[in-house]
Amino acid sequence: MYREIATKLVAAIQDGVFTVKLPTEAQLMERYHASRNTIRKAIDLIYQQGLLRRVQGSGYYITNIQLQHKTVVNLSARSLFNSNLHPRNLKSKVLTFDTVKGDSALSHQLGIPIDEELYRIIRLRYWHDQLYCLEKAYHLRSVVPYLSTEAVNSSIWDFINEAYGIGIANSDDYLSLTNLSKEEAELMDLGHGDTYLALDSSNYYKNNGLLDFSHTVFVYPDLALYFHTTNLANN
Repeated sequence: MYREIATKLVAAIQDGVFTVKLPTEAQLMERYHASRNTIRKAIDLIYQQGLLRRVQGSGYYITNIQLQHKTVVNLSARSLFNSNLHPRNLKSKVLTFDTVKGDSALSHQLGIPIDEELYRIIRLRYWHDQLYCLEKAYHLRSVVPYLSTEAVNSSIWDFINEAYGIGIANSDDYLSLTNLSKEEAELMDLGHGDTYLALDSSNYYKNNGLLDFSHTVFVYPDLALYFHTTNLANN
């Protein structure tokens, strides 16, 4: 239960419900109808991800990770809390939503059988009415047999979590600089060969079963990606 409350707390932070600090433990106990121990475990889980800072005698304050003249996207809580990779208020323009069968290249890349059925989604995403990224994703139909058009136009992860009770248990993420292909450049109306930051993500659910793979090219100006790491040797 504490993980569910942690997820709700992170969503409340992302949505601006809590902007400076968390309510008191007593207030959170009443809000989520949970015991003090459960609330403390939920808060500790969020704290470990670098989303909160503890001030002795004052409580937990929300970490301010904004950098001057940059827009910062916090990736730390993504898998642990089943959160979306991107900001929660993005708008989507779906370019492709269909079903394909894995070819030899996808089979090798994802470690799946050839002819595995996949949902393919290609969409442009906008933040504050400005192009944020181009996202190309594949979801295994053996894990997610049905994906709605409404979900593809909004939040795929929210739909999967609500419909199937599936969340990300762990993920492999690779950041790199990429030169836009001709197709990518045309889709975003940018220059062929221009260099942008790309993120390749393989997401897994329980028992390390592959859930999806995505390739995201970020083009939003002055965008910074934030990660938090913990030194386990000092815990």
